[in-house]
Amino acid sequence: MKKHPAKHEKMEGAKERKKEYGSAKGKHPGFKAVQAKIAAKQGVGMERAGAILAAGARKASAKAVKANPRLKKVSGMKKKMGAK
Repeated sequence: MKKHPAKHEKMEGAKERKKEYGSAKGKHPGFKAVQAKIAAKQGVGMERAGAILAAGARKASAKAVKANPRLKKVSGMKKKMGAK
């Protein structure tokens, strides 16, 4: 029986987060820390890493924003969420 690829990727992502933060739904390390991690991992500058992180935040679902309201602080999120 074949594994569903998208489901498998989600499981791998949860396992990776568990290693980093102690649990799959562990406390977020903060945007600056994630930005630094992206910069180091992808070999780009901090400004570009911030843009990558912001793009990911803009793609966040309504459920994700409800779980982490600080995502609304990212430029362009208010427009996406329908706020005036």
